[in-house]
Amino acid sequence: MGRKEKREGPFVIENVEILDAGAEGKAIARYNDMVVFVPFVVPGDLCDLRIVSKKRRFYEGRAIKFHRYSQQRVEPVCAHFGICGGCKWQNMKYDRQLFYKQKQVTDNFSRIGHLKFPEVLPIVASEVTEFYRNKLEYTFSTHRWLSVDEMDIAPEERDMDALGFHIPGMFDRVLDIEKCWLQPEPTNHIRLGLKAFVKTAGFSFYDIRRFSGDLRNLIIRNSNTGDLMAIVVFGTGDKAVIEPVMHYMKTSFPQITSLFYVVNQKKNDTISDLEPIHYAGETFITEQMEELKFRIGPLSFFQTNSKQAYKLYSIAREFASLTGSELVYDLYTGTGTIANFIAHQAGKVIGIEYIEAAVEDARLNSAINGIQNAEFYAGDMTQILTPEFFAIHGQPHVVITDPPRAGMHEKVIKSLIEARPQKIVYVSCNPATQARDLSLLGEYYTIDAVQTVDMFPHTQHVENVCKLSLRND
Repeated sequence: MGRKEKREGPFVIENVEILDAGAEGKAIARYNDMVVFVPFVVPGDLCDLRIVSKKRRFYEGRAIKFHRYSQQRVEPVCAHFGICGGCKWQNMKYDRQLFYKQKQVTDNFSRIGHLKFPEVLPIVASEVTEFYRNKLEYTFSTHRWLSVDEMDIAPEERDMDALGFHIPGMFDRVLDIEKCWLQPEPTNHIRLGLKAFVKTAGFSFYDIRRFSGDLRNLIIRNSNTGDLMAIVVFGTGDKAVIEPVMHYMKTSFPQITSLFYVVNQKKNDTISDLEPIHYAGETFITEQMEELKFRIGPLSFFQTNSKQAYKLYSIAREFASLTGSELVYDLYTGTGTIANFIAHQAGKVIGIEYIEAAVEDARLNSAINGIQNAEFYAGDMTQILTPEFFAIHGQPHVVITDPPRAGMHEKVIKSLIEARPQKIVYVSCNPATQARDLSLLGEYYTIDAVQTVDMFPHTQHVENVCKLSLRND
């Protein structure tokens, strides 16, 4: 039997300086040679910490008193900061956010991958740091997060309905959002209006504990062409609920150009396996990059920061250094955004993606833009990238890969090594798994360039693009 970890109750340590930014948007302090992770503080703060949890290798703490505020601090604009887990760095100056994001990349490459790499190019900042997202999802809940003052209200007098975001680490608690600074109007107007209508009509918010309720989610998507999509997710198929709500959405918000609803009676919130039902307007919204147009349906994937996505894809295209004759493989192609974006500079592009519906979107986007030199295949990457596939479709000169946060499967990396493309452009949303994968490729490829891109201001998340070339030695 394993040795049980000794647990200590909460205790306070005084006059602790916050030293660095850490994982999951938390900051780092030290106490008795142990790392302490602390949320909602900034490097340079001097504060008293309440240690609330002891793990084997680190503590978790909360700041309870400040003796000195860091010069890296700014005042958060959002009234929900400190409770909502969405913008954990909103109290940090933006230039310092960029510094720590780039540091995250270099630290991961050095410590995890033990890589040899050139100096990381200056991070590409976001032109806007507020209202930059093109997609948000809100949750209806009967278990609203209560402030300290609200805890004094008698339970029978509390309004427990919420339409907002889940509290981090709590599956059943939702923070009711008054104003979110992530997506431009009319998003807040629509959310508040729908919430008021549902309550006035007497329809029920979803109870995640009992898996029951009329309204589950509201998803709002916009585009750089001015289109606006709303998707209402119901927990019931009752038309007496659905029709009034959808009629309200259609008549009250003429800005909505594409209106859908989904009936989800499962025990999870995912709708990717459900059929969105078109109610009004177009069946899609349109994003534009250069001369290309991309149709986005209710289930389509598209980068959630449109302006930065264009910069990200432009960097990937630049790193690929295409001359017009190359065969390019675009792995984890999604809806084919990168594949179609680079197609005019390539001889041929082959996009591979696990999700069949995404591949259908990719083919549609090729057709819309008159692109005839792109092909798309759906299936498990580890099973598609075989010697037989390469023999039929050709050995790639260039590979662009943009895997999910988990990175590439070892079998995929092995297939790339066997295919020996002259160049690999690796786009990643997780520098840690990217570093791991690059170390596996290191025997055969050198890292020629590293470029970080800030897609998500006020968060710890960062995108990173690496240019690799086949070794000649």
